[in-house]
Amino acid sequence: MSKGRVIELSAREANLKRLVRRHLQDLGFHRGEDGRLLPPSLDKDVYRRFHQGQREEKLAANRVWLNKNQAALMKWFADGSAIVPSAITPELELIQGGTWQSDLFRMAALYWQVPVSVGYGRRMRFLVWDRTHEKLIGIFALGDAVFNQAARDNYIGWDHHRRSDSMVNLMDAYVLGALPPYSQLLGGKLVASLIRTREVVNAFDERYGDAVGLISGKKKGARLVAVTTTSALGRSSIYNRLQLSGRKIFEPIGYTSGWGHFHFSGKVFNELRNYLESIDDDYADGFEFGSGPNWRIRVIRRALERLGMDTSLARHGFVREVFISKVAMNAEAYLRGDTTQVVYDDLPEVRDVVAAALDRWVIPRSERDLRYLDWRASDLLACIEGNPVRTFNTSATAHSLGD
Repeated sequence: MSKGRVIELSAREANLKRLVRRHLQDLGFHRGEDGRLLPPSLDKDVYRRFHQGQREEKLAANRVWLNKNQAALMKWFADGSAIVPSAITPELELIQGGTWQSDLFRMAALYWQVPVSVGYGRRMRFLVWDRTHEKLIGIFALGDAVFNQAARDNYIGWDHHRRSDSMVNLMDAYVLGALPPYSQLLGGKLVASLIRTREVVNAFDERYGDAVGLISGKKKGARLVAVTTTSALGRSSIYNRLQLSGRKIFEPIGYTSGWGHFHFSGKVFNELRNYLESIDDDYADGFEFGSGPNWRIRVIRRALERLGMDTSLARHGFVREVFISKVAMNAEAYLRGDTTQVVYDDLPEVRDVVAAALDRWVIPRSERDLRYLDWRASDLLACIEGNPVRTFNTSATAHSLGD
């Protein structure tokens, strides 16, 4: 390397170090007594604020699309005053790509305060409709789970080899929740309960049951036996103790370790990636099949390492609660390889779940809390723009896929 190139690279590295330090300081990060990076506080408001940069970037990336499509899509969002809770009729719809339903999912996902990932690998996206009123109750999407997640792996009892063989039978709900006014009626619990239904399993079987591995070339014989999710903001009040008709829908199994990438804004991340590209580091272009959703974390840690900085700066300290929904009765045994038979004996249909959910959560909430009546569909756009006209609980999960 020429002397001029060395001087240029050295100056670039010094500037990049300053950029990283200034960025984290501006967010309020500080060093704890043990030397670990700590956020200013571990509460949900701070968590939302730290995601604000990503949310603004996502909105900017969708601005032209949103302006073009919002008028046609707004008719599917409800005014609270037009909803008769006792008449709500939920229905599940699997989305096909390139349709107006896909556009509706995209617009609904922009409402989430924590930016929604696009998902990785296999993806199944669902709309939850209120057919009586022809309005959108909520959405959920299942995608390939992250490969490394200690809480999940310890709970199942996986070793490395068994996990590699069984990951195909596990999906992750990377977005899950209800939209106002249904979220005010505990619609998030209703949407979450739909994960454990025969219709979801059947949709999975039809799409992935005969799938052949791109690397192995072998038929995987995938069966959906469990779904994981993580809370959007620390401990979840939606999934804890979530039961219906005597059956647990989601069970808490631990917490993430606080590593991730959301505290590095898109601009800073791009600078780190460009730096790796400039020194011909393979991690710069590692986002290919098999790299997985932890690629951004690996890029950050690699860049910090090459800059001579502490790689623990990639640890933001926010922990999120991890949950599992055992779709099959013997999910753990099947995932561990203790049995070759999947048992779905107690799996309900959507109609049974929604009837129980309406009676247990939605209708009683509508009688106790009338705030849902104040919601206007036009308020959704204000919230997407980051200007909420009033505070509403989204009853939702959406997360960047870093453990």
